[in-house]
Amino acid sequence: MWRIWKLYDPLRAMVAQGVFLFALAAMIHLILLSTTQYKWLDGMSQSQYMQSRTAQK
Repeated sequence: MWRIWKLYDPLRAMVAQGVFLFALAAMIHLILLSTTQYKWLDGMSQSQYMQSRTAQK
């Protein structure tokens, strides 16, 4: 394992991992916000949403 860290700078690897994980989390949140089921910023409560969903069926 120590040979890997001789090839890569540990600080640069951790910063790259942090940037990647932040971008992944932002992408997941934006995908969820674009769906109707998981759009929590819409202002509709879960019970109102479920009532409107069952009324559409």
